[in-house]
Amino acid sequence: MTDFGEILCNIGEFGLFQKITLFTLSFPNLILPFHFASVLFTQSDPERHCNTDWILQADPNLTAGEQLNHTLPREEDGTFSKCRMFVPVDWNIGAIREYGLNETTGCQSGWVYYNTLYEATIVTDFDLVCDKANLLQVAQTVFMAGILIGCLLFGPFAESFGRKRAAQIPVFVLLIFTVTTGLCPNFYLYLASQFIVGIGYGGYRLNAIILVIFVRFGYQAKELKLTMIDFRCLATEWIGVSRRSWGTCVTQLFGAVGQISLAVSPCVIVSDRFIPESARWLLNRGRTEEAKQLITKVAAINKRPFPESLLDMIVEKETEKKRGIKILIQSSVLRKYFFTVIFAWFSLNVAYYCLQFNVGNFGLDIFLTQLMFGLTELPAHIICIWLLEALGRKISLMSTLLIGGFLCLLILAVQGNAIAVTALVTTGRFFMNWAGSVCTVYIQELFPTSVRQTASGLGSIVSRAGGLLSPLVNMLAMYHWSIPTIVLSSLSMVSGALCFLLPETRRKELPDSTDEAEGNGRKITPGKQSETNNCSQIKSTKL
Repeated sequence: MTDFGEILCNIGEFGLFQKITLFTLSFPNLILPFHFASVLFTQSDPERHCNTDWILQADPNLTAGEQLNHTLPREEDGTFSKCRMFVPVDWNIGAIREYGLNETTGCQSGWVYYNTLYEATIVTDFDLVCDKANLLQVAQTVFMAGILIGCLLFGPFAESFGRKRAAQIPVFVLLIFTVTTGLCPNFYLYLASQFIVGIGYGGYRLNAIILVIFVRFGYQAKELKLTMIDFRCLATEWIGVSRRSWGTCVTQLFGAVGQISLAVSPCVIVSDRFIPESARWLLNRGRTEEAKQLITKVAAINKRPFPESLLDMIVEKETEKKRGIKILIQSSVLRKYFFTVIFAWFSLNVAYYCLQFNVGNFGLDIFLTQLMFGLTELPAHIICIWLLEALGRKISLMSTLLIGGFLCLLILAVQGNAIAVTALVTTGRFFMNWAGSVCTVYIQELFPTSVRQTASGLGSIVSRAGGLLSPLVNMLAMYHWSIPTIVLSSLSMVSGALCFLLPETRRKELPDSTDEAEGNGRKITPGKQSETNNCSQIKSTKL
């Protein structure tokens, strides 16, 4: 009798097969950041005035200056109003000049935009200004809601039909509705199309990580059956314990490169040839022969000898009766872990997306700010790979949330200094991004096999809810500019402090039972206890 961890030790924890799969699943992350462009790269308050071409019927030879003087009221600072105009009248130009116009109204025939940063955005195309200015945050919220729904839809889909199909179908959704979004004739169709794009985005990012971490960390990810975690899911189920952090961080790294490319399209189709199904999922579904064939293929690609006798020993391990969320609620230890981790994940996503959606409002050039955002993500994920193993999960998560939240809070002290604000925002976002990678790994290692999919799924949903609420948090600035900063900073620092309640899971085997999870990942086997288990130990035991 054997388990999948021992199989991965024999066929290779991170051979050529896993590297190809990891790259294939990570590559689309280069393109996914472009889906944020329509709601990020916008000039929320462009230079404009009401369209008053009605007066040209009285005198088509009016100069632009005369037209504005006769038809637009002035603000207290002497500039022409951006949102008001004089009520049109059926007078000749002489009467208008002699008596003037006094009664004002909102813009009746749209706006004229000038000195804009971009030729066209959703703000100028759909006139999201004046009393419709908050609709830009609505567009951001709808997109994030689509991501949340994508997690809800494609999580269970992956359990029933496999990780592979659950990663491919969202790509087709993205391909189709990315095009339709650009062709929408009105704002409401745009919202509907963006919502579906969000569903594809969320579904794809959800189902890639399981296969990725198995690509590199399969040994200790025993029977990892995550329902709703991130795009890195597909890779998780093919990788071993010593490199589990790579599966998460490498896919994030590709996303960072995509962020950079925004500053200096549709998604590509994910090919059947390069994405394998999860052998763990196949075994869990009783498709043993298919799993055997795939395992043999992986061993051949990695050029590793694989004894036929080990294939004959593959059996489905008995697991706890799946009681889903009941186990998380009934166990006081797991309940504490669960609510602590999901609160941290929620908080960091609120902070991350609040900062991301404000990329154009920090005082510096939006392209420079976006470039800085992307460049800081590269070291965040590279450092995360190393520090997760050097310092551990607990210290990494606590420190990133506390430092990131504190840096964001310092923004209140330097408001008005564009360089200082941008530096603090960029650094704070760096730590939030880092914390996100830690959370994705951490939540997989805290819970037993029978509830791992439930815990990871609910954690992903709650984290997406944080992203969904972030545009609404930014809207609180209408009451006072400091409120969003106070909210996101406080959430991050409180959640970071609460992470003290979590155990350390570094280099510990994934628990298969509630008892093992409550014992901090300690595996209990007949005749011995082992806190850590790796391929070297397995091989030495065989010898």
